[in-house]
Amino acid sequence: METSRDTEARLRQLVCFFYALKDPVRLRILIALARAGEMTVTEIVEAVHLAQPLVSWHLARLRAAALVRVTRDGRLARYALDVDALERQWADFLSMLQLSHQGG
Repeated sequence: METSRDTEARLRQLVCFFYALKDPVRLRILIALARAGEMTVTEIVEAVHLAQPLVSWHLARLRAAALVRVTRDGRLARYALDVDALERQWADFLSMLQLSHQGG
């Protein structure tokens, strides 16, 4: 049985999830990553036509929401959409609403 503390933790995670999705720039980044698979910051900057500091700022919010993952090879960082995390968080949201996952 879920405790109120568990429920609050799930709610905080969902707030972070939806906060990350509320910004059109972050959505553009997620779409670019979904299409490309994996990208460096430079590649993301080129794909979304924004300045590197702004893209990095938004990537940090997406990482905080566990929507993107980063792998490092020395100084090179490659970002990818974490599809499993996205699906888990969406399923958790539907679960909180007491709805079943209906594929979208």
